[in-house]
Amino acid sequence: MRNYYDESDVGRVIEHLVERIRVAFHADEAFNIVGIRTRGEALAQRVARTLQAAGYSQFGRGVLDITLYRDDLSEIGPRPLVHPTQLDIAIDGKPLLLIDDVIFTGRSARSALDLLADFGRPSAIRLATLVDRGGREIPIQPDFVGIVLSDVPRDHRVNVRLRETDGRDEISVEPRT
Repeated sequence: MRNYYDESDVGRVIEHLVERIRVAFHADEAFNIVGIRTRGEALAQRVARTLQAAGYSQFGRGVLDITLYRDDLSEIGPRPLVHPTQLDIAIDGKPLLLIDDVIFTGRSARSALDLLADFGRPSAIRLATLVDRGGREIPIQPDFVGIVLSDVPRDHRVNVRLRETDGRDEISVEPRT
């Protein structure tokens, strides 16, 4: 099992992810791009910039903080850090591209879907993740994936670090501590 991806690897993975998205969304189609805080937000910004450079201009941008929608909120601690959700876009009747860094159990994606339902009803929600590590506990599958790491043991973490939040781009697989 490969357990480390450097900056150039991450760049290629993001390019692959964006190419898959470009096939599904047309440059003249209105849609929304929404990232799940924190690294999903940074990844969504990169996807949006790349799409814009490719001629896409009819998309709105938003950010979700799913902290209060998590089913494991009591495990996070007594005072979880909650940031604002920013959805100053019309989501009703438009396709929505939901972006996160890693999908594992599917619980974060489910929390994001619950939160989105409080804001309106997109015509379709498509999920994009940089890394799919398998291990679903909920029947949620991403529509677009940068890389699949299917042989990650359950007692390991997939850590995505992005320049915007962590100062560097890398993906590492490490034992949980």
